[in-house]
Amino acid sequence: MSKSIEIQVLEKVKRSPRGTLFFVDSFAKIANAKSVNKALERLVKSGEIERVAQGIYVHPVIDDYIGKVLPGIEEIAVAIAKRDRATVVPTGSYAMYKLGLTTQVPLNIVFYSDTSARKINIGKQSITFKKASSKNLAFVGEISTLAIQALRTIGKDLATAEEIKQIKKILKNENPKHLQHDLQLAPVWIRKLIATNG
Repeated sequence: MSKSIEIQVLEKVKRSPRGTLFFVDSFAKIANAKSVNKALERLVKSGEIERVAQGIYVHPVIDDYIGKVLPGIEEIAVAIAKRDRATVVPTGSYAMYKLGLTTQVPLNIVFYSDTSARKINIGKQSITFKKASSKNLAFVGEISTLAIQALRTIGKDLATAEEIKQIKKILKNENPKHLQHDLQLAPVWIRKLIATNG
């Protein structure tokens, strides 16, 4: 019986493109969580799939030069949010990295979320979901959200002229309606900073 569950799980994995992330509940139609867990652990032992974090698995992409390519921390965070049907907003140094204000990939990325607060360890990195108010999750523009969160992290009166210039340049690619909407949610000092010309 368990063998057939393992085969069904592997067949589903192989039908999906390499690099697709799977959770135990991705196989809910095949068997109960306990049986699926056992099947996944056996598939990890046999090398068919990789375990990237507790309860998260992948059929890795194989690159001709570097071999196995595991999903990045951002891909994992997005997959978790999608599974949980959660709204997430990147914050802190991660928002700064996404905007190109820093080239250093943060080891710990933090998202505001409308789901329960939790931390997921992935190797030496971690993803933290912080429970946030609806106002902090009401942003609609992808670029303006990052800009506002990055400025919040840098702090009032602490952004350099170069950082402000970079943020304004990137914001030119944002939908003007989205930008206006998001600025209404931002602290006054950020609103003034972004709204000024130059």
